[in-house]
Amino acid sequence: MDLKKRLWPHVTSEQWSDYKWQLANRLTSAKDLEQLLGIKGNAIEPCLDCLGHYKWASTPYYISLIEEDYSTDPIALQIIPSHKEIEFKSPLSSPDPLSEHVHSPLPGLIHRYRDRVVVLASSICSSYCRHCNRKRTWKRPESIPATDSAWGRVCSYLRSHPEVREVLVSGGDPLLLPLHVLEQILKRLSSLPNIKVLRIGTRLPVVLPMAITEGICSLLKRYRPIWLNTQFNHPREITAEARQACERLQLAGIPVSNQCVLLKGVNDDFDTMKDLCCNLQAIMVRPYYLFHCDFVAGTDHFRTTIKKGVDIIEKMWGHVGGMCIPNYVIDLPEGLGKARLMPAHLKGIEDGFSTFQTFEGHIVRLEIT
Repeated sequence: MDLKKRLWPHVTSEQWSDYKWQLANRLTSAKDLEQLLGIKGNAIEPCLDCLGHYKWASTPYYISLIEEDYSTDPIALQIIPSHKEIEFKSPLSSPDPLSEHVHSPLPGLIHRYRDRVVVLASSICSSYCRHCNRKRTWKRPESIPATDSAWGRVCSYLRSHPEVREVLVSGGDPLLLPLHVLEQILKRLSSLPNIKVLRIGTRLPVVLPMAITEGICSLLKRYRPIWLNTQFNHPREITAEARQACERLQLAGIPVSNQCVLLKGVNDDFDTMKDLCCNLQAIMVRPYYLFHCDFVAGTDHFRTTIKKGVDIIEKMWGHVGGMCIPNYVIDLPEGLGKARLMPAHLKGIEDGFSTFQTFEGHIVRLEIT
């Protein structure tokens, strides 16, 4: 299906490549959803019911990547509202499963790990992913206001905690902030003597790659060391535009890593995950994490079993290079932190011998400990 021709038949190539046009023409309403799905009446009602609980928005660019039936397409599943968001509810799920509120000494600042903090610099996304781990903020933003007083309190807190050496700037999407606002934030944070590294979390290279402009890259370059984490979840997201966006960042000296989420029906099979990670390596984006889908209310239909993820990673060993294999982790509920779910090839140490299982299933016992 060619959604670009059906929904935007008169757009010029110049408009399509302009991130401002993309943002101005996002699909956001029930009417947009009806037009996209091409259905009316009772058939659309389950999707519309979801809009009463969770907002939706997506860029024309990302919508145009949909190729198949909406109920099975890996792009559509990530971006189109589904009745499953309000019908499937796990007893483990909650709006804030990682207890970010508990670990927020200031509004918009999360201090869960001793040496690093998260600051929520923006409440806006260009596209609202249905598996978002901060769905709770879509109606009630928790970001730090762009005022001197608010960011002054953040900096005072960081100065009073010299053990903090790293700040993750997240949101929302911080790269959607006006450049002068983003620069003020980076300038404040990088001026603190204990802050040695900045990280930025953004999905713009995936859902709005034309927004990774030379202006943004030039700005980020001024505040290195900055590491950028994005989220490609499917090989089809690695388009020519996405490759160019990542390359602009890399040429500015900004390393790009990927934090994928394991999603049922999107990437929960070996071939898809292998293709995704190998294609990321080919564009010099490091496959860093594979997250087990968080226990966030409204995302239960995306969650696979842990065994499914372990089996995928197990099969990747020996079939692709180590640089293509992400760390499979789960963020434990109640803010207990990340736990690795990686398969272990060391099966035991006993009586002066170590026992291993190779990627082909052979058992090897060696006199080493």
